[in-house]
Amino acid sequence: MIRNETKIRVRYGETDQMGYVYYGNYAQYFEVGRVEWLRALGFSYKSLEASGIMLPVLNLNINYLKPAKYDDLLTVVTICKNKPLVKIGFDFEIYNAQKELLTTGFTSLVFIDMKKNKPTKAPLELLEKIYVKFN
Repeated sequence: MIRNETKIRVRYGETDQMGYVYYGNYAQYFEVGRVEWLRALGFSYKSLEASGIMLPVLNLNINYLKPAKYDDLLTVVTICKNKPLVKIGFDFEIYNAQKELLTTGFTSLVFIDMKKNKPTKAPLELLEKIYVKFN
């Protein structure tokens, strides 16, 4: 299991008329969590795409427990529980500053060879970094 935490401040434009975070914005918070999870490993989405690999989302599941509100400082916890091969999955937890669990979620993504437009194994360089953390 590899875990990373990212802080995000809720901006006014991310909220609805009630001052709650609009439900669709949680997918973007999860994306920030995934990008920062990779960055913490010393890898980036940009370098992944430059090497000819993209990572589209196959599945997104969100459980809304309590609302996040304008100006809340959120902690997005991103967890990879299994070593990836062709797919990679992430569990998410979002907490407010009072450490209340607001939202949970899961995404699965697939590594795609951009030239062939077909699934492929995760890049060896990324797998090496992940396997070091798992062991």
